Amino acid sequence: MSLRFPAEWEPQDAVLIAWPHAGTDWAERLPEVESTYVALGVAITRFQRLVIIVADAALETHARGLLAAAGADLARLRFVHAAYDDTWLRDSGPITLREGEVFRLLDFRFTGWGGKYGAAQDDALISQLVAAGLFKRAKHQRIDFALEGGGIETDGAGTLLTTWQCLRERHPGLTRQEIAWQLENTLQQQRVLWLNHGALEGDDTDAHIDTLARFAARDAIVFQDCDDPADSHYTGLKAMAAELAALRTTDNRPYRLYPLPWARPIIDEGRRLAASYANFLIINGAVLMPAYGDRADAAAAVSLSNAFPHHAIVPVPCRPLIWQNGSLHCITMQLPAGLLA
Repeated sequence: MSLRFPAEWEPQDAVLIAWPHAGTDWAERLPEVESTYVALGVAITRFQRLVIIVADAALETHARGLLAAAGADLARLRFVHAAYDDTWLRDSGPITLREGEVFRLLDFRFTGWGGKYGAAQDDALISQLVAAGLFKRAKHQRIDFALEGGGIETDGAGTLLTTWQCLRERHPGLTRQEIAWQLENTLQQQRVLWLNHGALEGDDTDAHIDTLARFAARDAIVFQDCDDPADSHYTGLKAMAAELAALRTTDNRPYRLYPLPWARPIIDEGRRLAASYANFLIINGAVLMPAYGDRADAAAAVSLSNAFPHHAIVPVPCRPLIWQNGSLHCITMQLPAGLLA
């Protein structure tokens, strides 16, 4: 059986998050962001297990109390103690490949999103989780290649979707062909589909694909659209939509495309924040949708319901997250079925 990169909609054991605390960048607005984490915890435990990394026993007690008061299913919670610098687990958590019931945890080089903040995240996080006995039948593989989990999308069948802007910024000395070769070989992919357009103001990841376009099935893509010609994003996102329309599946068919509505600009202290509905999380039986308290929230839920007709669509309030330039998908990492000890 060959090594494979599972799609996000495949069965999961749990979702992995790290709880924010005063020693992380969330300190300035900790109560606000904890409200999002509580809502996320309640939503996930309706459907499956949730593994929460905490810094110490006191933080575990605190987080457990907040979740219990909000009605989370405590039987589906598991806490793991480990050191971590921040909570963006999509980019610091394990990217998991599987071969039958055996797993490989890929640990790519983290550069602080292209050197913007320094390599702050604890490089030993995955090793700590392995040592803590979190995973079974899994090997930890360090890869000296800069990549973040939010920068890649797979259909689980050998097709990877990503953006040239992000990978070009991470590897300015490599050609597109050289980067594609690295992605195909490390992630066991047959081909890489590149998007050349699309980026959001307030996104400091250099256009991570999980803010722009996501696979909903092997022949379907959900993407962030913009319907306001006066908005600064209009030209770029329309060009991205045209690129997506030109893509073909492995059997040479156009993808089924599901546009997501555009939220009104959210400005914080003069800075526009990246309120993308594409930053959703797929779990067992549900799609957790970032909600921003905008009139477009309801339309986004309808679009996601059309793309995922067999999943419940569950809004999670994420306005506090975008203050730190990310959203729902960015703070989570799914753990494929069979990975947990």
